Amino acid sequence: MAASPHSPNSTFRRLRGQHSPAEFAALVRRAAREIGETVSCDARYIGRVESGEIRCPNYAYERVFLHMFPGRALPDLGFSPREAVRGRSAQRDPDPFSTLTSPTPSKESDVLRRAFMAGGSATVAAATLGLTLLGDTRRFPSRAGESEAAAVEDAVRQIRLLDDRHGADALYRRAAEPLRTAYALLDAGATRQSTEDRLQAGAGELAVSVGWLAHDSGRFDDARSHYAEALATARVSGDAGLEAHAFSNMAFLARDCGRSREAVRAAQAGRRAARSLGSPRLLSLLALREAGGWAGLSDRKACEEALTRAHTEFSRGPAGADPEWMSFFGEAELESLESRCWAALGEHARAARHARRAADLQDPHFARNVALYTAELAGDLARAGAPDEAAWAGGRVLDLLTEVHSTRIRAMLSETARTLIPHQRSPRVGAFLTRHAAV
Repeated sequence: MAASPHSPNSTFRRLRGQHSPAEFAALVRRAAREIGETVSCDARYIGRVESGEIRCPNYAYERVFLHMFPGRALPDLGFSPREAVRGRSAQRDPDPFSTLTSPTPSKESDVLRRAFMAGGSATVAAATLGLTLLGDTRRFPSRAGESEAAAVEDAVRQIRLLDDRHGADALYRRAAEPLRTAYALLDAGATRQSTEDRLQAGAGELAVSVGWLAHDSGRFDDARSHYAEALATARVSGDAGLEAHAFSNMAFLARDCGRSREAVRAAQAGRRAARSLGSPRLLSLLALREAGGWAGLSDRKACEEALTRAHTEFSRGPAGADPEWMSFFGEAELESLESRCWAALGEHARAARHARRAADLQDPHFARNVALYTAELAGDLARAGAPDEAAWAGGRVLDLLTEVHSTRIRAMLSETARTLIPHQRSPRVGAFLTRHAAV
């Protein structure tokens, strides 16, 4: 029986079985990829479905759910029929990804919502994310409500999805506009404390996301500024999860900038913030960040100790408390981060083994990460004395760069090309160098 507007969707909860909300959300995303759909499903979305807040999913989610549970209709999954939801103007649209227009928010809120939630191709999305919302001639909301908080949260998800597929270069400058709007909304105040809390968390996560886009596109000073903004937001709001996230990215940035000691300190600060959160995977990632810093300092013993902690925490498996932003962190990312440690310690053959495993394990949906791991593999192979294999891996990266736009990956590939110049008489290496020079 379909859930009423105010009753939990117990049918959907039973279908989830023994999976945690985060685990089930991952299954939803996997099912979406199987049929060519794109959904930003996370533990929070599953919770909203099971609470009855989402009475009927949008069409993309409907196709995914019916693919997951063949032979059933929406009411069999605990949802209300679409015709019973559409057009009820007294009720808030329960699904922020729905194509239906929410009837209750103000016109100004709807403008913000549409701008934040742009989808589609990378080019279209980047342009739409770049709407100059604060320059809009329509009145800016005097007080933020639930609709604005949801729009900020959805902007974070959209940016992450687009980055996973296309890389940062096409997105960074456009994504900065929603970030400014998010902090303007925060400065304007909210209608209730719960909304204020959501805005604080959403604006902070958006600052981390935009910082990452700057980081990946080689704008390190901008990235540092955005990460510091996120950290300040976390400290003001007492948000330990956001603080751990900001420190994790600050450690990553410090390592890339050659400030290894700072990378260690930031990772350790993130670990202190994350201790009470109940997420072994987050502790694993922070241990890997710390290991990268120790490797940069050529402290092999400390690096190996941090790697051991990372593997121990990772082996504990996923948990319901795992942050939504950690959807990228699986075995492939663990292998990649360990690979970078061994490369920094000068053990390039060992690094190549981990980089190869990372590339093989990575879900093709995350095209940027596939390109990144393969670029790491190419560099490690070139330095390990395997030029032909390095050229082959470099060619794969060039194939992926037709859809992935990342200054960081291009820089890595350029360094590999320089390393391979002494081997250019090899037909495979020569072909790669010629192709690389052309692009």
